[in-house]
Amino acid sequence: MEDERELQWLSRLQAQFGVVSRDQARDAGFTERSIESRLHSGSWRRLHRGVYATLTGLPSREGRLWAAVLAAGSGAALSHQSAAELHGLVDTPARLIHLSVPAGRQPGRNQKIQGVIIHRSRCLVPEWQPPWQLPRTSVEDTVLDLVAAARTFDDAYGWIARAVGRRRTTPELLGKALAARSRMRWRAWVTAALADAADGVHSPLEWRYVCGVERAHGLPAARRQAKRRHGSGARYLDNLYGKYGVCVELDGAVAHPAEGRWRDMRRDNANLVQGTVSLRYGWPDATDHRCRTAAEIAALLRRRGWKGTIRPCSPTCQAPRMSVRQDPPKKVGPDAR
Repeated sequence: MEDERELQWLSRLQAQFGVVSRDQARDAGFTERSIESRLHSGSWRRLHRGVYATLTGLPSREGRLWAAVLAAGSGAALSHQSAAELHGLVDTPARLIHLSVPAGRQPGRNQKIQGVIIHRSRCLVPEWQPPWQLPRTSVEDTVLDLVAAARTFDDAYGWIARAVGRRRTTPELLGKALAARSRMRWRAWVTAALADAADGVHSPLEWRYVCGVERAHGLPAARRQAKRRHGSGARYLDNLYGKYGVCVELDGAVAHPAEGRWRDMRRDNANLVQGTVSLRYGWPDATDHRCRTAAEIAALLRRRGWKGTIRPCSPTCQAPRMSVRQDPPKKVGPDAR
C-alpha cells in the first residue's frame, strides 16, 4: 500500500509539474507537521494559500496554471484566454490567468488569488480531460466566452475566425454551443457571424469587407476562399467574382515583408494570365474608405458585364456617384459602337 501511495504521489508531481495542494499532500500521507517543516526549510514554497511548489526554482507555465486551478478549488477550470492558450488559439500567453467556477460558489475560501481572474458561470461544463491534464472549458465554450467578453465586433469575430481558421472547431459546433446557452451577448450577431465563417470569411478584415463594402452597397456576392490552380499547386483567393473575372484580395498586415510582396505580385500576375483582374485592399479601405472601395469595385464589375446597380450604404454615402465617375465615358458620334 505504501509503495502504491508513493507511486501515485510521484505520478501526481510529474503530471502537475511539481505543484500540489495541501489536501493532495495529506492524501499522500504527509502530516500537517511534515508539510510545515518542508515549508519552513524552503524545500517547498507557498504559491497560493494551500498550494505549494515542491521543486526548486520558478515553476513552469504549466505549474503556474496548475497552482491557479488548485487554489480555486473543486469545479474550477481554465477559461477565456487561458483555455485559448491550451487550445492553441493564442501564440503568446496572457499575463493574468483566467479561471471559471460555478456561479454562486466562492473560490479558494473567499480569498482573492493573486494573478488570477475568476469568472462565474451558470453553464460551466469543463471539457473532459484525464486527471493528469489541466481542466479547461471546451474550444466552443472558450470561443463564446471570449466573444461575450470582447470589446468590439472586430475582436469578437477575430476569435471565431481564429478558431475556425486553425481548425480547432467548426461553425456548426460553435452554433450548437451557442444554442445551448440561455444567455449570450450579441446572440443575433454571433449567429450571423458563424454563417459568414462557414462561408469562408476568415478574418475581421474580410468580415468588414463582406459586411461594410459588399453587402452594404449591393454588390454581387463573391465566392470566399476560392481555390485556383496556379502551376503545380493551388492557391486560395479571398473574394472571387468568377462570372466577371474580378478578384478582391485583403491584406491586414501593417508592414508587408518583401517576400510577401513578391508572393502577392506573382499571384496577381498569375490571375491576370488566367483572365482575372486582382484588386488589393487593406484595413482603411474596408472601414474608413469603404464607400470609395465599393465604387471602384462596382465600376470594374460593370465594365466586365455586371448589370446591377450600386446602392448607398447611408444617407451620406457617395458610392453611387463615385462609381459613375469611374466608369469609362460613353462614345458619341459616328464612331460610337
